[in-house]
Amino acid sequence: MSLFESLLALLAGIGVFITGMDFMSSSLRRVAGPELKKLLGKMTNNRFAGIGVGASVTAIIQSSSATTVMVVGFVNAGVMTLTQATSIIMGANIGTTVTGLLVSLSSINISLYLSALAFIGVMMMFINKSSIKNIGGIIAGLGLLFIGLSLMSDAFNVEEARNMFTSLFATINFPLLLLFLGMIFTALMQSSSAMTGLIIVMAGQGVMNLEDALFVVLGVNIGTCVTALIATIGTSVNARRTGLIHLLFNVVGTIIFTIFIWIFKNQVVSLLSHINNIQYEIALFHLFFNLVTTCLLLPFIKQLVKIAEIFIKDKEENKENVLKFIDERLLKTPPVAVMQVKKEIENMASLAKQNLSLCFEGVCVYEPKNEKIITKNENQIDSMNSEITKFLIKLSPLVDGESIKTVGSYYHVVNDIERIGDLAENLFDYATEMEEKGLVFSDVAMVEIKTMYSVIMEMYDIATKTFDTDEVVDLKRLSTLEQKTDELKKQFSMAHFERLSQTGCSMELGGYFISIISNLERVGDHLVNIGYSIQNPTGNQPLALKITND
Repeated sequence: MSLFESLLALLAGIGVFITGMDFMSSSLRRVAGPELKKLLGKMTNNRFAGIGVGASVTAIIQSSSATTVMVVGFVNAGVMTLTQATSIIMGANIGTTVTGLLVSLSSINISLYLSALAFIGVMMMFINKSSIKNIGGIIAGLGLLFIGLSLMSDAFNVEEARNMFTSLFATINFPLLLLFLGMIFTALMQSSSAMTGLIIVMAGQGVMNLEDALFVVLGVNIGTCVTALIATIGTSVNARRTGLIHLLFNVVGTIIFTIFIWIFKNQVVSLLSHINNIQYEIALFHLFFNLVTTCLLLPFIKQLVKIAEIFIKDKEENKENVLKFIDERLLKTPPVAVMQVKKEIENMASLAKQNLSLCFEGVCVYEPKNEKIITKNENQIDSMNSEITKFLIKLSPLVDGESIKTVGSYYHVVNDIERIGDLAENLFDYATEMEEKGLVFSDVAMVEIKTMYSVIMEMYDIATKTFDTDEVVDLKRLSTLEQKTDELKKQFSMAHFERLSQTGCSMELGGYFISIISNLERVGDHLVNIGYSIQNPTGNQPLALKITND
């Protein structure tokens, strides 16, 4: 093999390694989706819990960058504080060392057997069952990872290539240059795992000595921050601060370790050499670096947050963020994205309920000052409908199993909530027209309208509770109430026509009365759709209504 061919083999090995990591990471995320939800649901202000969550999630999805980008998304959405984000980022740095420990297994003479996992995994992926496909993806990714390592290792079997890299490291045998090298190449690859794997391979092949490898690994920890910093572009102030805290954590740790190793390099190298396997030594050093840095900076989380606040000042946002809980960065972790979409829809439903209440108040006692609030809410509901739908379109191809049905149901729920917002606005329009014309309902008519409204609000509570908890215990009650609104509409319409035939009501007022109760009855229809959405993701008529109508 010529020098050119060995360099091509090295690049191919890096490419296969990154592909394997991505394959394994995405499959692990799909398999561990429910666990991710549980872990991220336990986010508290407890620093140790945050570190545990960060380390666990990163170990599960095999990507500190994905965890950090996800955290940036949470902070940008306003559902995680900077303090919580800092502890999770610290944990993510610990969790990412699992990859280095995994890569160091290539030093054992089992790489060929582990490479064969790629074939086994691919064969499993032909089985038409999502759980087996995902497990096959994990196994195939693991196999590709070791194939990539093998290709990288073979590239250094060529003496000319080995001599070239040995001479290169002998030329730049200066700690800061080595650190810079690790930082730049990690930033270019956008993968600290791939760079760590390359370092371990080169050290194992004798191209790089342990002392040089330690400084390059320190540079890798700074280079991996680039992904998170890119993710903060165009985000909120706190999201940008999160990226800066990630950088500060690694820079401070790197400075401390660089100074220490520079001064005591002989003692450090001698201590690590007792392991008698340079690949293990590098992997364990990477773990030790992140553990010690976390222990040193853990008491200073508040100070890190304050430094970030000093560097990135608060400023008024020119554009109000319509969405609170979802962010495109969450698409990297689909199970979490599904969870956050649900929260966003619940927020949209709450806003529609507020508008329904304000608009109905206008029917009872007209308040012109509420018009601005109602219009603002309605515009926000329309925007949320558009933005959530766009997010769901991007999320749909990334989910599988039960999540496909869940995401499908969300399309219909968002549309139902948007229609409720429109129907609520209709009520206020009727109230405004009646106010301008000086029309007032009789006491009997108002009692009938309020009776129907109270049933609708009970339905609203049941529908949103059912959607929130995924429990079907109240669905029968919801269906019963929907039938009641139909009956009340008929009953009140007949009563109103009787009043019209007498002298209790004008023809014009009768038109408004029928329009209002008809709009309320249609709200009830949409609430039933929301309540049954999890059971019936197709958007067709709810099963309970089909049964009762038969």
